[in-house]
Amino acid sequence: MSIPNTHIRAVLDGYLERFPKEVDAAAPLARTVAGDDAPTSPQDAGVRHVSAGAVVLDPCWRVLMVRDDAGGPWLLPGGRLTEADGALHEAARSRLAETTGLTPAHVEEASDPLPLDLDLSLVPASPETGAPERRHFTFLYLYRATAATVPAGSGGFRDLAWRPHTDVPSARLAAKISQTLATAREATRV
Repeated sequence: MSIPNTHIRAVLDGYLERFPKEVDAAAPLARTVAGDDAPTSPQDAGVRHVSAGAVVLDPCWRVLMVRDDAGGPWLLPGGRLTEADGALHEAARSRLAETTGLTPAHVEEASDPLPLDLDLSLVPASPETGAPERRHFTFLYLYRATAATVPAGSGGFRDLAWRPHTDVPSARLAAKISQTLATAREATRV
């Protein structure tokens, strides 16, 4: 089973209702999932693929980040959708387990069923293949780690680290995490 366009569209619609300022950036994905072609097909109107990822906060409000090699960039855990995925939030949880070794016993899902962010990456045109510039969309779901530990030697990345939330790849995502932290702190004061 693969994730149907109707599910991606429903999640996207809910997300854009919450974050209406992102409608223009998400328009290529909205057009793609409105049609019959899956976002990974060659006829996808400039959308290269859709993936799912995780924003994992530890008890000290740091973000879990991964990297392939010592000099590479720090990234959020995630990856492409697979045929086994039935929903975007399930895909995010599966990619989190695959890349970090964190299982549902290690993390709690946010009570909000919508993603915290929709990341857009531009993939440059390829002169070798003639492929035009493409868009890559990643639905990022929020999780809370039950401890500030990561299983050693598990997952698909060489380095795993808890980093300040300001180290995430986008200022927009950092602002959303800051808002989440402020809301959580306010809730604990009440």
